[in-house]
Amino acid sequence: MPQLLIAAVAFAFFILCPRMAGMANVIANASKVNLVSVAVVGTLISLPLIVAMVVVFQKYGLWAALALAVFTDILAALIMGAISWKSSFETFIIAVFVLAGVRVAGLISARLF
Repeated sequence: MPQLLIAAVAFAFFILCPRMAGMANVIANASKVNLVSVAVVGTLISLPLIVAMVVVFQKYGLWAALALAVFTDILAALIMGAISWKSSFETFIIAVFVLAGVRVAGLISARLF
């Protein structure tokens, strides 16, 4: 059990990222909803999606998981369009940068290592 707890705590710290906080802020501002409420309810809704992402990664690899991530980013952008097209566009741009970041990171690390 201690190994699971250590691994779970490490994952909990890893899952926190500025992108998530930034998107929660964009969504809260666009929807006029409390930021903490968005974070808590969104976290509960995201639990099965996180499990799905892990399963997709395990069975099909990085590119499939990345495709799922981009799909969910685009889905979020479409949903945000119902509230604010500006927020929808920002979400789409972030998805593009995620794709670019994965590609650039691979190129840079291949040169360095």
